[in-house]
Amino acid sequence: MIIHQWVPAAHRGDAIGDSARKVRDLLRRMGHDSELFALTIDDELRGDVRPFADPAAARGEVTIFHFALPSPMTEAFAALSGAKVLQYHNITPAAFFAPYDAGLFRLAALGRRELATLVGLVDLALGDSEFNRQELAALGFGRTGVLPIAVDTERITAAPPRPALERILGDGLINILFVGRIVPNKKIEDHIRLAELYKRNIDSYYRFIFVGRHDGVPRYYAQIRALIAEFDMLPDRFWFTGPVPDEDLAAFYRWADAYVSLSEHEGFCVPLVEAMAADVPVVAYAAGAVPETLGGAGLLFQPKDLELAAELLGTVVYDREVRTRVLQGQRARLSAFAPAAIEARVRQTIGELLN
Repeated sequence: MIIHQWVPAAHRGDAIGDSARKVRDLLRRMGHDSELFALTIDDELRGDVRPFADPAAARGEVTIFHFALPSPMTEAFAALSGAKVLQYHNITPAAFFAPYDAGLFRLAALGRRELATLVGLVDLALGDSEFNRQELAALGFGRTGVLPIAVDTERITAAPPRPALERILGDGLINILFVGRIVPNKKIEDHIRLAELYKRNIDSYYRFIFVGRHDGVPRYYAQIRALIAEFDMLPDRFWFTGPVPDEDLAAFYRWADAYVSLSEHEGFCVPLVEAMAADVPVVAYAAGAVPETLGGAGLLFQPKDLELAAELLGTVVYDREVRTRVLQGQRARLSAFAPAAIEARVRQTIGELLN
């Protein structure tokens, strides 16, 4: 059977594109003819990912469309004659962008409207979490299911060392890590407030590290920097690295004493899986799909009490018994994202579609 996938953009290190390539390889091992097509392709992925302009893109007997933003693919997908599978990766609600960027506000709102145009036109609508599946069902999609992201944990666990970077990270400060874009729904301002409470109540020898792009919402990033200055904090205790190669990302995970998520909207949150794979204890606010992704692992809290979060952070860093229990729970949870588990879900999904 010909089972193709469409993704608007194929970037190295992007969770959606990386997952789609893993699923493509799995489909090939299952005996299917499978290609991945994209509108935008990084130079290093050309040849591995095919351009959407290729006429073969529309020739799948089954087409899986990865939806996370508005694009010309949506209309083309709706017009396909073969079986259509929507894989929804969530769209950040537009309200998060309203105070900072009118363009991103409009883009997010358009994405939600565009998603709704596919109701009644697909054979199966999948969320990569139950949280996302419920959004699809609420929009009116009839046949829905869950297919988690295939997370490439080996880029974290099998990466070579970075001696120069690791000498800095091993200087004795407590490294508290966040990975992801610096955007409003991630609530980076709450990380800064958490740092102030951690310094006041737990320990002043800390370093908060933010790995990911910070140029997407400039006004928001400026607000974060202003808050650091307002609290009169040492600027070198807050690293905003921008995008980094996989080898550096792996080093940040290796030397992290804890991973913190204070986001208020997550459709899956791949870094939680990466942190578990790297054996980094997670402290997270229970919002969106975060509790589902952690599946009882890590240290979750709700409501958003940052004083409690600081206490939890101090506990998981310094209480060896608690830290050991947390890591044991995370190792057990990680099995849900193992290649064999994802393969079983893909086989089940294809079987349901054919039946």
